[in-house]
Amino acid sequence: MLRSLVAACLLLLSCSFAAQAQDQTIQDVLQEHAEIISQSSRRTIGPAIDAIAGSGLPAAQDVLQAWQARDMWQRTSDGLFFKAERIDSSTYDLIDFATGESVGATTKDDLEQLKPNSGIRAMIGAALVQFQLNAPDPDLRREALLAIQRNGEAAHLAPLRASIEGETDPEIKALKETAERLLTISYDPDETARVEAIEGFKGSLSLDARAALNPVISTRIVLAEGLSEAANVKRELRAGSRDLSVEAAYDLLVSAGVIETQPSISERKAALETHIENGAVAGVPLADLNTQEARDRAYAALAQEGLVPAFDPNFTTEAAVTGVRFVEVYDEPSQAVTGAAEGTLASINRAVGLNQFFDLSLDGLSLASIYFLAAIGLAITFGVMGVINMAHGEFIMMGAYTGYVVQQIVPDYTVSILLAIPLAFAVTFAAGVAMERLIIRWLYNRPLETLLATFGVSIALQQLAKNIFGTQARPLTSPGWLDGALSFNDVVSISYIRIAIFILALIFLGVFLFIMKKTRLGLETRAVTQNPRMAASMGINPDKVNMLTFGLGSGIAGIAGVAIGLYAKVTSELGSDYIVQSFMTVVVGGVGNIWGTLLGATMIGFLQKGVEWFNPSNTLAAQTYMIVFIIIFIQFRPKGIIALKGRAAGD
Repeated sequence: MLRSLVAACLLLLSCSFAAQAQDQTIQDVLQEHAEIISQSSRRTIGPAIDAIAGSGLPAAQDVLQAWQARDMWQRTSDGLFFKAERIDSSTYDLIDFATGESVGATTKDDLEQLKPNSGIRAMIGAALVQFQLNAPDPDLRREALLAIQRNGEAAHLAPLRASIEGETDPEIKALKETAERLLTISYDPDETARVEAIEGFKGSLSLDARAALNPVISTRIVLAEGLSEAANVKRELRAGSRDLSVEAAYDLLVSAGVIETQPSISERKAALETHIENGAVAGVPLADLNTQEARDRAYAALAQEGLVPAFDPNFTTEAAVTGVRFVEVYDEPSQAVTGAAEGTLASINRAVGLNQFFDLSLDGLSLASIYFLAAIGLAITFGVMGVINMAHGEFIMMGAYTGYVVQQIVPDYTVSILLAIPLAFAVTFAAGVAMERLIIRWLYNRPLETLLATFGVSIALQQLAKNIFGTQARPLTSPGWLDGALSFNDVVSISYIRIAIFILALIFLGVFLFIMKKTRLGLETRAVTQNPRMAASMGINPDKVNMLTFGLGSGIAGIAGVAIGLYAKVTSELGSDYIVQSFMTVVVGGVGNIWGTLLGATMIGFLQKGVEWFNPSNTLAAQTYMIVFIIIFIQFRPKGIIALKGRAAGD
């Protein structure tokens, strides 16, 4: 009976306390901590912030946000807290936090604005995280996670963990779990939890993971003597080694107070001058101090008297550090944590290296597609026809400028690019036919004259472009759907423009093969290439075939110009940037063979990116090494990767 009575009393008390908790308002919480809130001291404000955040009241978030934004006011007449809206220069309308409604106006003299400093605002921001992490709006939850990733604190760990279980969005939940592990690594006092979180990032490519792990394995070099047995030692170092120079070791000894610094010559000279008395220093006449040895003896005499710091003439920094043990010590005291971090970072570095190789391969493939587009027209004019066309780069430039002009007329970038591609082909096709009819047709089988003539045309076209468009670079803007990049992870990515150029290169490979294998022009071109006299005897007009073939190669160069213009700035020198690589691509691949041109572009693209990876700060050096390699390659395989028999090959 007594037990039942006691239980009933306890139940009544608990219900009474619950009712009181339910009746409690946010103003009650503020009044309980009004004194420390008014004092606004970072050292004492913590309990007030925790009480507001942990009250569970709907208005708690509004109070913290208003306080952080310096929009919370205290009425001096009764000490209550409100938000305030200015009515005029001396009157404010007070807004109740709980209801959001006005409770009346008051004068400015009866109000005191709370102005938390940056430290208190940061503490309030940490308390607000728990509300943002559980906000109904997923965008707010993402913003909270981004804020934690940028400036995570130990105070964020508990609310972040509490928010994971109730998260309904799988993507946000994964982000929360990752952020929780990152905070655990940096702030959790539990060693086991930290090790588990660290090992969870094995093989990860996350930049945030590397940023969190690197401080864990930070080290410092100290003297081994007197070091605590509990110190987390990474390795022992010897003075004069690659990781610890003699000078650095000596500085460590000095800073540790093991030895005193030796005065320099200038310091000893100044000391001697200070102690000149009656024409002598330490009894040595000034006339006798004409050698360094004599000055050192005088200084030693002063040191014996305690007038100057001691000096050892035989002192050397090498002798001072010889035999002294130095160790590299982790700043993190836990060996389990640093061991896990070292192992995880090693696995991350392996994964990063592998993905960097993939990324470099994508860059090489992308550059190869650009070179292939630039060289595919030259593969026809030079590879098939044997014409050394130094103006080929200017046809690329003409195509790029055609795209620019079209965009000035048609503002829709997608439509303008679709119009620019056939128009660039038409313009450069016509220019190529005109050049072949006026110049090239008279110079067949005369390579030196062809080279000089087309070089002159190249200079003329560059100057014409400067006169029309000026020397300033012109933008050829890509459509919006080509903006950005396709990212596979934090390491491997490729821009959509490069993907588009790669696809365009494949399309033109197919078009070229179709023309050469399935059309009459291709059949006649191959016939004229193999034996022009026999082709003429079969009713083929070699002049017409040469004209159309040269025009085709020039037209394809124009289309390449549109594609390259999306990737590079359009200037009058655009073609000269690609003419050398185009010739190298055709020669290395094999003159007159489209598959050889493809292989040559691939080899040159990968080679250049590989050299740039070893020397990323000097692109010109990479191109120089590439040219040297190609010269050596041609010495062993002068006809290229795939040699073509016929007129172009010199057979």
